[in-house]
Amino acid sequence: MTVRAKKHLGQHFLTDKNAANRIVNALQNEGRFEKVLEVGPGMGILSDILLEKKEYSTWLIDIDAESVQYLKEKYPELGDRLILGDFLNLDFKKLFDEKIAIIGNFPYNISSQILFKVLEERDQVVEVVGMFQKEVAQRCVASPGTKEYGILSVFLQAYFKLEYLFTIKAGAFNPPPKVLSGVIRLERNQIEKLDCDEKLFWQVVKAGFNQRRKTLRNALSSLINKEAMKENSFLELRAERLSVQDFVTLTNAISETR
Repeated sequence: MTVRAKKHLGQHFLTDKNAANRIVNALQNEGRFEKVLEVGPGMGILSDILLEKKEYSTWLIDIDAESVQYLKEKYPELGDRLILGDFLNLDFKKLFDEKIAIIGNFPYNISSQILFKVLEERDQVVEVVGMFQKEVAQRCVASPGTKEYGILSVFLQAYFKLEYLFTIKAGAFNPPPKVLSGVIRLERNQIEKLDCDEKLFWQVVKAGFNQRRKTLRNALSSLINKEAMKENSFLELRAERLSVQDFVTLTNAISETR
């Protein structure tokens, strides 16, 4: 039995075992997690390697019933650790009561949603090794002042240390995608809570990048007290010029003048 790659699920199965080994070995456990959740295992090329590891227990989740049936037959020992379900709706606290890592060849059509789900679950997720469309991977790790730097870059870098690991060519997949893939690693940093109103921080970042060609004075006009903030130098810049810490500082300035 083989699993048919389904276009509507954005499936491109990795077939390069060398690439699979590099992805799995990019996990840096060092005692920080006891469980690894693989998202979208497909036919199990990463799972084969993960299940050989003894330093953590491996869980799999896939929304594709055909894939899950195939994996049940391939790994009968997994039992409840093989989940038919949608990662985006997974109740982490119900399933895991400890720190976990996430790994996967993530479907390109929902990459941003996957990363926002990781952000939601940042209290439990201490590490992620993931393969994304190369452009998305580059956006995640982008530095201030570059055209790739955006909402995802700021939110992820607020809570995680990110590293672009390597690029994988289309020929390593079946069917081959029309784009290159990039593998990145996210490691949870020590910041439990930002030193500002986090809800306002998210609003400021989103509003700033939603109109990224405008200066922040114009992009944030609905959020700021224009008179009280008229001397703030950050407002003369575009969102892409500000680091995470700059956004924290700006958020506090907005809070204080409301």
